[in-house]
Amino acid sequence: MRADAAPKFLLWYNLAMPYPKTIKIADIVIPSPLIMAPMAGVTCLPYRQLNREMGAKFAFAEMLCVNSLNYNNPKSLVILKKDLVDSPLGVQILGGVPEDIPKALEKLSDVKFKILDVNAACPQRKVVSKGRGATLLKDLKLLQNILVTTKKHAWTPVTVKIRLGFSDCEGAVDIARCCEDSGVDAIFVHGRTKAQGYRGKVNYAAIAEVKKAVKVPVVASGDIFNGSTTKQMFNETACDGVLVARGAFGNPWIFNEIENSLNDLPVATVKAQDVTEMMRRHFKMYVNFFGEKSAVAQFRKFYIWYTIGFDSTKVLRANAHKGKNLATMNALIDEFAGMQFVSPLRRA
Repeated sequence: MRADAAPKFLLWYNLAMPYPKTIKIADIVIPSPLIMAPMAGVTCLPYRQLNREMGAKFAFAEMLCVNSLNYNNPKSLVILKKDLVDSPLGVQILGGVPEDIPKALEKLSDVKFKILDVNAACPQRKVVSKGRGATLLKDLKLLQNILVTTKKHAWTPVTVKIRLGFSDCEGAVDIARCCEDSGVDAIFVHGRTKAQGYRGKVNYAAIAEVKKAVKVPVVASGDIFNGSTTKQMFNETACDGVLVARGAFGNPWIFNEIENSLNDLPVATVKAQDVTEMMRRHFKMYVNFFGEKSAVAQFRKFYIWYTIGFDSTKVLRANAHKGKNLATMNALIDEFAGMQFVSPLRRA
C-alpha cells in the first residue's frame, strides 16, 4: 500500500470525530494525546523540565542500555536523575538478550516512573550492529522473548517502540501482533522502516493497518512537527496518540501549539525574542545541571536547532560548533538577540 494511500473509512471516521483528549495505557491515563519521545542525548532532566513547563504532560527519559545498567555505567545514573515534579515519567530500555533484563530492571526499582518501554526501533548502526533496537524486527521470536521477560519482571505497564519493518513494511502487522501477543500494553510505531532511517515519507497507510490489527493502543511517530502534521497523523491512521520527537528540537512551544491546533484554538507566533529568552533559560539550566564544559558541548546542537528557520543565521550556526566556554556561547545568544529578521520563524 502506498505511503499516501490511507483507507478512506479512516479518513471519514476521524474527520467526523474529535481528536483524542487523553491516552489510556493499562491503568495509566495520560492527560494529553501527545507524548515526548525518549531521545538519546536530548531528553535529560533539564530538557524535560523545560518542555513540561511549555505543555508536555508526559515525557520519557533518555534511552537506557540494559548492559549499561547492569554494569553500573555512571552515565546511566545521570540519565535516571529526576526531581519531584518530573512526573509522569516513562523509561525506555535497549537490549538484545532476554536474560539480561531482570537484573537491569532491579537497578530501576527505586526510580518512580509510570511506563516502561522496550526499544525495537532504533536504526543507528552502533545499536543495530549489536543485535539491539530495530534488529529485533528481523527475529520475532527473540523480540517476543524479550517482551515476555520484560512484562514478567516489570511493575508498570510495558510498551514497545517499533518501526514498520527492517527493510520493508510488508510484515508490519505481523510485528504488531507479535508484540500484542507478548502482553504489551501499547505499541509505539514509527512510520518508517529501519532502512529508511528518518528519510522519505511516513507511511500513514501502514500505521493504519497496524492500528486495525491490534486491540492495544497505538501511538504513532514520524514527522510530528506542528498541528497540521499531527492532524494528518490522526486523520489517516486513527491512532490513539502521537510521539513528539524531532519536532521538539529547538521548539519547546510545540506541545502547546499542537494542543491548541487540535482544539481549534489560536496558535501563538514564536518570535525571535521568544527564542532568545528560551535559549538563555535552556543554557542556564544545562550549566547548573551538567557544569560549564559539558553544558557548552551539549548546547551547541540546541543553539543550531533554535536558530534554524530564521534568515541570515547560517554563520551563527557554524560558529556554534566552535563554542568552547560560557562566554562564547552567551555571546552567540547575544548576537542572535541583536539581529533584525525580515521574516518570522519558519517551522517545518
